[in-house]
Amino acid sequence: MARRNIFQPPPPPSETQAEAKPRFPNTGAMSGVKSTLKDLSSNAVRDLDPSLIEDDGPTDRLVFSDADVAQLAESIRAHGQQVPIMVRSIPGRPNHYRIVYGRRRLRALRLLAIPAKALVRSLTDEQAILAQGQENAQRLDPSFIEKALFAAELADTGYDATIIMDALAIDKPMLSRMTKVARSLPQSVIQTIGSAHGIGRRRWEALADATRDRAIDLIALLKTLDFNTLNSDQRFALVSDAINDNDATPALAIIADDGTPLAEVVETARSVTLKLSKSSAPEFTRWLHYNATAELTRIYQAWKSTTN
Repeated sequence: MARRNIFQPPPPPSETQAEAKPRFPNTGAMSGVKSTLKDLSSNAVRDLDPSLIEDDGPTDRLVFSDADVAQLAESIRAHGQQVPIMVRSIPGRPNHYRIVYGRRRLRALRLLAIPAKALVRSLTDEQAILAQGQENAQRLDPSFIEKALFAAELADTGYDATIIMDALAIDKPMLSRMTKVARSLPQSVIQTIGSAHGIGRRRWEALADATRDRAIDLIALLKTLDFNTLNSDQRFALVSDAINDNDATPALAIIADDGTPLAEVVETARSVTLKLSKSSAPEFTRWLHYNATAELTRIYQAWKSTTN
């Protein structure tokens, strides 16, 4: 006998929709989540006492500031709660619930001391994670580091990788990268930097790699930095620059016999960079661009002969 889907089934697909291949498996849980999110108006909304709703469990956003919650509370006071939260029943505790999504709305409603408009669902842990990930991806546009923390927390809690990938709409390599970054950086440092919506995967990976490869104590480093008046993206940039400044060897200036500045050599733990000045020696810079392979090979062979 086929298992009954706990969610309301989605409407039958059109002929065009039936031919489209979904990016991720259209499992029963995923179909139910999509139906729930796209057709909220068809579901009964209940008024619940916010004090009976627990907001523990995996989080997919960094801190909510008191100002953010207060601002949302004023909006709800003026216009009412426009979007319901989703909760699920707590087994063995009648009339008590656990949040699935809508934590910031729940805190604003607690501040107002008014009932929370909620969708109540009987969900497994896996289904709740799918619903949470799908709703937040559509409404909140979480940053890379927020999704990375969420993925790592789910993995550490024991959720299957398939569930995490479906919840965040990512593939296995991206899941690996996210968890690697989240586990390489101290949680207190990430919290201090914040969500950093303008900072993508590559820059977070570079920060994590630099911290790990150079054995940098980020917690101690942060104590030397002044974050006053800086937004989240600027805090990230300040930390990244501080790491590079602490690790870099003083630049070596190369000057020709006639006094013409030719280049600057910058060494870090991971690379040596040769910077040529286009303004002081433009023709030499152009020549080296076209002869770099031959000249670097010649220099390499000369070095190699000294090591034999």
